[in-house]
Amino acid sequence: MTYRSEVVGSLLRPAYLGEAREQLAAGQLNAAEFKAIEDRAVNEAIALQQNAGIDVITDGEMRRYAFYGHLIEALDGFDKYGGWAIPFRDEAGEQLILKRPVVVERLRWRRSMCAEEWVYLRSRKPHAGKVTMISAQQAAAYYDPEKSKSAYPSRDAYLADIVDFSHREVEELVRLGCTYIQIDAPQYAALLDPQMREGYRQRGNDPDKIIDLCIEMDNAIIRGHPGITFGMHICRGNNQSKFYASGDYEPISRIFTQTNFQRFLLEYDDERSGGFEPLRHVPEDRFVVLGLVTTKKPQLETAHIVRQRIEEASRYFPLERLALSPQCGFASTMEGNRISYEDQRRKLELVASVAQAVWGSH
Repeated sequence: MTYRSEVVGSLLRPAYLGEAREQLAAGQLNAAEFKAIEDRAVNEAIALQQNAGIDVITDGEMRRYAFYGHLIEALDGFDKYGGWAIPFRDEAGEQLILKRPVVVERLRWRRSMCAEEWVYLRSRKPHAGKVTMISAQQAAAYYDPEKSKSAYPSRDAYLADIVDFSHREVEELVRLGCTYIQIDAPQYAALLDPQMREGYRQRGNDPDKIIDLCIEMDNAIIRGHPGITFGMHICRGNNQSKFYASGDYEPISRIFTQTNFQRFLLEYDDERSGGFEPLRHVPEDRFVVLGLVTTKKPQLETAHIVRQRIEEASRYFPLERLALSPQCGFASTMEGNRISYEDQRRKLELVASVAQAVWGSH
């Protein structure tokens, strides 16, 4: 099966789901009542993707408070909002601050990160589905030299546990019949942004050595599963329609040749992403999923423009090894991007219809 259209992961959360989370936290809903509401939201997310004609669907990450929620809520040892804050911005210069988790105790296994998501999705989808996880490098951001040192003397010691727990989760998903696992790796964007790369150097870190370490960790997480499709999603930040990095993929292009992922889901919705030239580094036995339809703005791209950009990308990578998706999730956090449900539906339908027009049935 060749997948030509897919979502990246998250979809907009219905208002009733956010209210139910608050009621659960306040003791006004019990676990069974909350799960019934969560299931309803997942059912609606599945139906939305199926009706749009998307080839590979997710559960919309409805069971997560953020795209990294599966990790934070499955392992004991994190302070959910105690980490260092990261600024996101938009083209107008407006900023918001996202409070990240921070590891404060040695990590302990509480429950599977994604098994519930996958098993429920598996039971309700008529065709292909996937599960998303975060990369070790993304989890590295949840180590603070001061707040975390009593739990782990070094970031490397913490990351060794992250890799082990993540690899264990991959093994469990494979055992449960999942054949497509996506690793979300937005932290690579900090290693392609020229200003951020310089910031690393000024702090005494070689950004290229960090890339090599990240590749090693990501390969360790997915090792040992021939026949399973592994995708890597790389974007430049996505939070309530804002971003945190800019630059093309050239500085990190060796991830294409040195990682063991079969699919690269790449952000290409605006000028922040640079050109398609770095695609010439991708081995021809891989797939590139072009994120050409933005999830950050309500304006709907035209099918003509999207097809033009696919044609442009095909000058650097074979058309038969390309696919199409939105540029990122629609709701990397519970709040979601600043677009409507109707905007989201139209964008998913555009992705599916253009993919069908370009590559036909498959």
